[in-house]
Amino acid sequence: MSQLLGIIQRLKTLQEQGEQGETQQRFFEYNGKKICEVKYLPKQDTFEIEVMNEKGSTFPFDNIDITAIEIYELLQEANQD
Repeated sequence: MSQLLGIIQRLKTLQEQGEQGETQQRFFEYNGKKICEVKYLPKQDTFEIEVMNEKGSTFPFDNIDITAIEIYELLQEANQD
């Protein structure tokens, strides 16, 4: 399974758990270091990515695929560092 497919599955799980109306969140890590926090906001049906090493870097997304690509790119950047 590709890394991107795994990310999409985790995001879909966030959506499913958010059906009760509560904001759901998950961290994505690389080698034990938190890279970003992703929240699913069910009232707006959007995802929000907060980049851990950049204060004030929060980005909203209304598409699960674009959200997954952004997370994938953040993890790839961490891999190159």
